[in-house]
Amino acid sequence: MRVLVIGGGIGGLAAARELGQAGHEVLVLEGTDRVGGKVRLGSVAGITVDVGAEAMLNRRPEATGLARAVGLDLVHPATVASRIWTRDALRPLPRSVMGIPADLDQLAATGVLDDAGMARVRAEQVLPLEARDVPVADFVGARLGHQVVDRIVEPMLGGVYAGHAAELSARATIPQVLALLEKSPSLLAAASAVPAPSEVPVFAGLAGGIGQLPAAIVDAGGFTVRTDAMVRELRRTPSGFEAVVGPTTAAELITADQVVLAVPAPAASRLLSGVAPVATLELAAIEYASMAIVTLAFPADELAGLEGSGFLVPPVDGRRVKAATFSSRKWGWVGEAGRSAGGLVVLRTSLGRHREEAALQASDTELVQQSLADLALATGLGTSVRPVDAHVQRWGGGLPQYAVGHLDRVARIRQAVAQVPGLAVCGAAYDGIGIPAVIASAHRAVADLGTSR
Repeated sequence: MRVLVIGGGIGGLAAARELGQAGHEVLVLEGTDRVGGKVRLGSVAGITVDVGAEAMLNRRPEATGLARAVGLDLVHPATVASRIWTRDALRPLPRSVMGIPADLDQLAATGVLDDAGMARVRAEQVLPLEARDVPVADFVGARLGHQVVDRIVEPMLGGVYAGHAAELSARATIPQVLALLEKSPSLLAAASAVPAPSEVPVFAGLAGGIGQLPAAIVDAGGFTVRTDAMVRELRRTPSGFEAVVGPTTAAELITADQVVLAVPAPAASRLLSGVAPVATLELAAIEYASMAIVTLAFPADELAGLEGSGFLVPPVDGRRVKAATFSSRKWGWVGEAGRSAGGLVVLRTSLGRHREEAALQASDTELVQQSLADLALATGLGTSVRPVDAHVQRWGGGLPQYAVGHLDRVARIRQAVAQVPGLAVCGAAYDGIGIPAVIASAHRAVADLGTSR
């Protein structure tokens, strides 16, 4: 069986590996000059760091299992003490279940909410779970008030989706919160009953960066990869599929028995226009957010006062960055690399939210300056501290938005795709945007192909 995997991100590579191990002839076509998608390494001041995803959930097996299977050793954060930059101060991140406070006394002590906000939380409205999907802001706000949404839930969602709580689906983005209502009609009571974090680390990384994972999957073998191979059209044939690859002046036709489409929703929509038109319409409705990662290297002695692993920023505070990671403190391997590079520390900021692309039209130099200005205000280190080097990574249309009704949309997409024998889809647009969720979608795509033979 010859299988064509269109898209060389983590989802496509995971699907290709599984198919190759099952004995199929697998070809991955990647339209850019490298595999890995949003998992990528870059360099700042000679230090190799992640400039895309920098961690994966350790409590799910898909990503950590794949990393081990291709010979990579996992590491865990040296510190996970994150904070929230809100109300003009860096405040401890309250213990919560995706923003639902698990300890009201601790929440009050952080000062994240003002007195009115705390009073509203304590006066929780106990409401039944809605039968229909609703925005996160409506679900949480109706029960605990807008301050919990604005200053805790919103920055958490912003860090993951670069989206807005008023638009993101509660069922798709905070299912663990909805599940709390199965244990108690009170969100607060259910959240407070959730056990405190165990000694098992929540996150894992790789010494040298998560960005090593794509190449390691390819090097492990079992399939062939072609980069700079943009697929312009996908056609159904009597015996399978035909992909049109490359420029119109030198188009190449590649045939396959089966296809896994592992590209973002807009590209999938375009390629399925003549194959699965219902899926095309549904995929076209999935919007994306753009963002940028600014990585900065500083002399270590100038940033000696940094504490914790970084901070989140609520949009309501009107800052330019939405998060900052103190990489040299969070990851031991980054700290060691900085010391070996002459005594440097590495920080990174994240900028950009859904429908705020205009803010990213600034030059790289301007994004660096904006990051430095906010870091100076947040940390109190002053504007005189300057980086020795900076790296700006832009991710245009990088993060799918799970709008209200997303789960139903994904079900309709998969139902339409299932009508085409030998076709499956996977990627961040479907079941979650974290690395483990994307790999899980790849496993599902392979299983879907198996049922269509």
